[in-house]
Amino acid sequence: MMYVRFPLSLQNVKDLQHERGIDISHESVRFWWNCFGPLFAPEIRRNRVQNLRTYSNWQWYLDEVFVKINGKMHYLWRAVDHEGEVLESYVTKRRDRKAALKFFRKSMKRYGRPHVIVTDLLRSYGAAMKVIGNAERQETGRWLNNRAENSRLPFRRRERAMLRFRRMRSLKKFVSVHASVHNHFNQERHLYSRANFKLNRAVALTEWRQLGAASLSLRRLVGISLTTPVEVFACYHQPIGYSIHNVYC
Repeated sequence: MMYVRFPLSLQNVKDLQHERGIDISHESVRFWWNCFGPLFAPEIRRNRVQNLRTYSNWQWYLDEVFVKINGKMHYLWRAVDHEGEVLESYVTKRRDRKAALKFFRKSMKRYGRPHVIVTDLLRSYGAAMKVIGNAERQETGRWLNNRAENSRLPFRRRERAMLRFRRMRSLKKFVSVHASVHNHFNQERHLYSRANFKLNRAVALTEWRQLGAASLSLRRLVGISLTTPVEVFACYHQPIGYSIHNVYC
């Protein structure tokens, strides 16, 4: 959780756990999030999709982020709802109508059709929406898309900590996991009182630990080679003095 949720490097996570008396290698952290991140992300998303589709005033804010992979420019298409929830991410090499159309179809297949879609002035959005048949729902403006612009900041901070990406597949996997974890713990502090914020934060952490408890059965399902299944979440549940040496998936 620390590596995905916070802008920390593998070495940072290793040093923080060493301070808590947990001896692991940075490769263990990398293997753990590669193994368990893609397993937790769909579970978190599945629990939230149905609630998201019931909003009567549901709006989407679309934006594309420029990401360099080995010196070549790629485009990360992102859809954010009116409450800052990251709905969908899609990586392409082009920024044309075909890419925008595929992004729209992928998002609407999972979440349904929104009432309003706010975009920037990129013409690919309008061309793709004409094909779908909802061009009248598009809204553009100078500052209307600020919610999508601001929602990319956690990803940008994480990208700098990771020293960018080297493969498109790694970028696709990480944005999917990062979006789900960010949505799960994003409590929008400015909208709640202190008491309600602490309650929502405690509920989110409890749900996360329930996902961790479900990992006890993963050893039989995916055949993960660990000394004991609970070692996967030793970073969060083991007492001071527990030691793990190069545990791999």
